[in-house]
Amino acid sequence: EVCFIGRSNVGKSSLIKALFSLAPEVEVRVSKKPGHTKKMNFFKVGKYFTVVDMPGYGYRAPEDFVDMVEAYLKERRNLKRTFLLVDSAVGITKTDNIAVEMCEEFALPYVMVLTKIDKPSKGHLLKQVLEIQKFVNTQTQGCFPQLFPVSSVTYSGIHLLKCFIANITGNLN
Repeated sequence: EVCFIGRSNVGKSSLIKALFSLAPEVEVRVSKKPGHTKKMNFFKVGKYFTVVDMPGYGYRAPEDFVDMVEAYLKERRNLKRTFLLVDSAVGITKTDNIAVEMCEEFALPYVMVLTKIDKPSKGHLLKQVLEIQKFVNTQTQGCFPQLFPVSSVTYSGIHLLKCFIANITGNLN
């Protein structure tokens, strides 16, 4: 099992839709309005593994967000990796920092995925990537050292992230 967590409007559902566009059993609804995902959504990817789309934190987060997510992250024994999504144009926010602290506190192996890389200018994107990489290198222990910059619009970086997920779920043949 792998889960995707991040701020409202960071593109969790869009990323899952892009990653599993060739898996018809993964039917992800994407809303134009942020904060639309209110519960955890579980998607079986064939008979191989499960993807969990978490509700967003921050803007319009469900009232029971902390209880629901903490319980899931602490108690889920078959959770292989948590993917923490960060908006590449915005960088790591205070609410993202809280999510990082939670992953660190629970000693969860997690990966930082930079979404919406098609939005900022190349210069701004490079600046953000370098800042976030420095943050990962100096402020985290449980975070995978490689960042995954992706775009659900242009599909840039999607293949590499797909391969990584296949590898950690034991599905890389």
